[in-house]
Amino acid sequence: MTSGKEKNFDPLAFKSEFPIFERTIRDKPLVYLDSAASAQKPRAVIDAVTQAMEHSFANVHRGLHTMANETTEAFEGARAEVARFLNAPSADNIVFTRGTTEAINLVASSFGAELEAGDEIILSQMEHHSNIVPWHFLRERQGVVLKWVPVTEDGRIDMDAYAEAFSDRTKLVTMTHMSNVTGTRTDGDKIVSMAHDKGVPVLLDGSQSAVHGHVDVQALDVDFFAITGHKIYGPTGIGALYAKSEQLNRIRPYQGGGEMIAELFEDRVVYADAPAKFEAGTPPIIDAIGLGAALKWLDTQDRDGMEAHECALLDKTMTGLAEFEDLRVIGTAQNKASIITFVMGKAHAHDAAQLLDRYGVAVRAGHHCAQPLMRRFDASSSVRASYAAYNTMDDVETFLDALRSVRGILM
Repeated sequence: MTSGKEKNFDPLAFKSEFPIFERTIRDKPLVYLDSAASAQKPRAVIDAVTQAMEHSFANVHRGLHTMANETTEAFEGARAEVARFLNAPSADNIVFTRGTTEAINLVASSFGAELEAGDEIILSQMEHHSNIVPWHFLRERQGVVLKWVPVTEDGRIDMDAYAEAFSDRTKLVTMTHMSNVTGTRTDGDKIVSMAHDKGVPVLLDGSQSAVHGHVDVQALDVDFFAITGHKIYGPTGIGALYAKSEQLNRIRPYQGGGEMIAELFEDRVVYADAPAKFEAGTPPIIDAIGLGAALKWLDTQDRDGMEAHECALLDKTMTGLAEFEDLRVIGTAQNKASIITFVMGKAHAHDAAQLLDRYGVAVRAGHHCAQPLMRRFDASSSVRASYAAYNTMDDVETFLDALRSVRGILM
């Protein structure tokens, strides 16, 4: 899907929109392969945030002066951009959060308040800790049962095991839409439809999928969908939860404070309508405006071309890694995104990452906040190289050359 404008993706032109790539690391050009953790920011986002702070900053919603009105319009315009980006039916289906983590915690706190001891939540071994720990809170505090769906050897969710995980006590399915470790694109359509056949709502973690392809929450028919701004070329400290209207209208507020009430008395409170009832206190105004700018800027890009380019980067890297007999890639499912996680012999991932930095190559090392998945693949630590559309084929060559040198040092 594009905005209808004529587009032709040019990786170098795209990269030129990011000021960070003007710098060097240890006198070498920056090769940034850590976008799964956080993407770099284009000039359009930097300018939008700067403009908001320099020209028209005020608190939102209650002010009647010019700058309050301007900032409120920009803030709510950003909400509309998120709704457009996800193809939500209305901006009222979008709750601003600090990121995916808070969005999932919101659902765990609000929807989860209705659960009783013995009720079950289905999740997978592939989840980020942000989609695990909030559910453990419910296990610890309310006696909710967590049912784990295993991951296949090539890094896919075992859909047969998923089908068998349901019972009469299943109250929610919560799964990633794309793994931050393996890059596996999960079958969101099937995950949702199978759950809905059992009358069970679904939350999908879209932290990675939202930037690597098109997301249509109405086509998915998903009940909850969480995104985080800093992985979609926007600022940190901002994200969003999409939820169906019936869920937002039914579940209780997540936090209390200003902004989220319609009326307040000494003996009772009348909550505001959604999404306001879930946005207590002064919101992340500047960050939301920056997220809106990022999504508006993305709409001017060739999203299909970006995805095709990222796939080409992945293919070239996987071909290059095949020469490393002592290297094991974690997750080799077909149609995966441009995220490559690997273990290299007995070399420690942190040592490899630090040595790669000598060549200007930035990667992530550790368990990637996915310890159950790391245990599934018998890896205490691993290296992750994750591409974005601003990476080039030259970046791939630099990475592979640097990795050969690192192997020579560590192996």
